[in-house]
Amino acid sequence: MECCMSKEKKTGGQFRAALAVLTVIMSTSLFFIPVLFFGLLKLIPIVSWQVLCTRIIDSIIVYWCALNSAYINYTLKVKWTITGMNNLDPKGWYLVVANHQSWLDIVILQRLLTFKIPILKFFIKDQLKWVPLLGFAWWAMGCPFMKRYSKEFLAQYPNKKGEDLDATRKALDLFKRSPSTVMSFIEGTRFTEEKHRAQQSPYQHLLKPKAGGISFVVSALGDKIQHLLDVTIIYAEKEHSLWDFLCGRVTAISMHVREIPIPAQFTQTDVLENEQTQQDFRDWLNEQWLEKDKLISRKLADGV
Repeated sequence: MECCMSKEKKTGGQFRAALAVLTVIMSTSLFFIPVLFFGLLKLIPIVSWQVLCTRIIDSIIVYWCALNSAYINYTLKVKWTITGMNNLDPKGWYLVVANHQSWLDIVILQRLLTFKIPILKFFIKDQLKWVPLLGFAWWAMGCPFMKRYSKEFLAQYPNKKGEDLDATRKALDLFKRSPSTVMSFIEGTRFTEEKHRAQQSPYQHLLKPKAGGISFVVSALGDKIQHLLDVTIIYAEKEHSLWDFLCGRVTAISMHVREIPIPAQFTQTDVLENEQTQQDFRDWLNEQWLEKDKLISRKLADGV
């Protein structure tokens, strides 16, 4: 009898998840129509016009995220513990970092921060630009597409060196003209125990942070960004994929926001051009990551 009930619950969860995926596909298709329209208008090479189109596209994406969040709130019973959401400004500039564990992170970050700060703009892997609908939407929003080349490839094709920085610089030039949020998972990949061991990470719950990308963002945006918005995500269950979440298997999520002042030395200099400043930035970031690791330990000890 208990076995039958378990199977019925599992089937019901999968049906609910499939319905959620269908709902997201429908909402994405609906909202893509105006994004496509203004995205094509953005091709007109006038900077002020492109900034206006980007603002309109961002507003469309905000309401798409809000609709998805409303669906989550209505259909899924999750205990949310959220702290540190004071003094956020939807008309400000932000650099957001978070620990990365699954695709679910993106969904709940949007739920957490939509309407609180400008829409999140991610560094997107170049191959993802071919994802139907979303690839065009990311481009229209101004998200930089990043290519990753090996040292061997760059040795053979040195002209490819610096392409990522050029793409980021062009995106940031537009971000300066309108309130924006740059989002980065600075561990560079999703956390797994295997990656943690392979890295010999000094942190108990985190991978090593990569300072290069966000140091460039900090120095490029200068005094536009004065704080690092650090979001710590903790799941109650070990299995917390996006599918698990949509099936209703994730029962509690804890999210803690820290607004960390960025030392002026990093916003007033080109960090990448000064080796000592870059090392100082890396040390500073490692200190913040250590505090984050301690926070996760405390919250897990308290039962999330």
